[in-house]
Amino acid sequence: MSLVLMAFTRRGTVLTPVLPVVAVLALLALPLAPSGEGGPGPADAVSGCVVLYCAVRLVRDRRRPLSPSAAVVLGLPVVGLTLAALGAYTPGAGLAGLSRYLQVFVLVPAAVLLLIRDRGDFRLLAWSFVGLALWQGSVGVHQYVTRTGASYQGEQIRAVGTFGPQDVMGMATVVGIGLVCALALALGRTSPRQRGAAFACALALLLPLALSFSRGAWIATALTCGVQLALAGMRRALKVGAAVAAAGVVLVGGFGVGTAMLQQRVDSITRVTDAPDQSVVDRYTMWAAATDIWRDHPLTGVGLKGFPEYRDAYASPTLSSGSDTEGAGAAYRRQPLLSPHCMYLLVLSEQGLIGLLALAGSWLALLVCGLRALVRTRASGAHGLDCALIACGLLVWLLVDFVYADIGGPSTVLTAVCFGLVAWWALAGDGEAVTPAQVRVRAEEAVAR
Repeated sequence: MSLVLMAFTRRGTVLTPVLPVVAVLALLALPLAPSGEGGPGPADAVSGCVVLYCAVRLVRDRRRPLSPSAAVVLGLPVVGLTLAALGAYTPGAGLAGLSRYLQVFVLVPAAVLLLIRDRGDFRLLAWSFVGLALWQGSVGVHQYVTRTGASYQGEQIRAVGTFGPQDVMGMATVVGIGLVCALALALGRTSPRQRGAAFACALALLLPLALSFSRGAWIATALTCGVQLALAGMRRALKVGAAVAAAGVVLVGGFGVGTAMLQQRVDSITRVTDAPDQSVVDRYTMWAAATDIWRDHPLTGVGLKGFPEYRDAYASPTLSSGSDTEGAGAAYRRQPLLSPHCMYLLVLSEQGLIGLLALAGSWLALLVCGLRALVRTRASGAHGLDCALIACGLLVWLLVDFVYADIGGPSTVLTAVCFGLVAWWALAGDGEAVTPAQVRVRAEEAVAR
């Protein structure tokens, strides 16, 4: 709440334009209907309003929407998406898939990029991520303690936050991203008070992340935090790594937080041929099916939303009919397996090599530009290291998580906002670079104050 009040009072009476984006994140804290199907939620609708709000501001201020480089990087996925939409199984499926992909990878990221004015706005969004993660994590821990979470091995103990079993990865995604932001803020060159608060938040988020029982989120968070520590400097990396390791020992070893189940869950990551659980069997079976689909449709794939239509024709008999979901206030239901649970294979099977190269090319360009800006920031000693670590960390987290997950569900809009933060740092945030039009707008705001 104090961060929101600061946003209202900062720079006199001029409100920060990223407040609508904060509203999108706030809506993700609200509980979903237990009978929901796990599709788009209220936050998705508000994200559309954010895009419209950004467009109105551009017209009013007579600003050029994007720099040429930003337009190319963010617009590159449109090529593969258009071809895949034209080749979709049905026109309705193509239109629905196109709108979803444009929302997550093009429109909302571009809007966030244009609405962020400076590193203060960037940090406000980062702290909003942390606040959302703390809220969802606290709900998840309560679910584990009171056994009111989603069903896991016959017990309703899986922490899912307010997302429910229909979006079982939602809380893990929010907590993982919040932890990445908190660690980056702790490693930055801000005030000791802010760094201490951020580090405390990062430690607090370890517990709900563990209780989410999400193997993909564990791997993505561990690898990303390691990358962030290395980029921040080896001396600091050793100190923070030791503190995190000590916290893990206390949580798991000292208090015995889900020790047996957590160990079993960790072991299942590598058990592919040696008695794997059904979820592992289903995942690798769908990966094989997606690969076979791509081999038969190498360039443009089978079209957006096409994987479920072709899945059974390519999957082996070991694939189950769906996953069982219940708990956290929702009744039992059999949830169909509509994607291979790997973003890269989903794009490859539905959009082909053209679509994957377009999307991956956009992400690679953001990563290269973001890392270059980080190197320049470290070399100059500017007070933007935390922003650099946040942006690079978010992108690394998403790229690693995409190996085990894909877009879908109410929490997907969080991915879109993350790409917006990454795009701002990679394409506009280094050295507080602004266009001449942005200089004029800021001058007009100063005169108005």
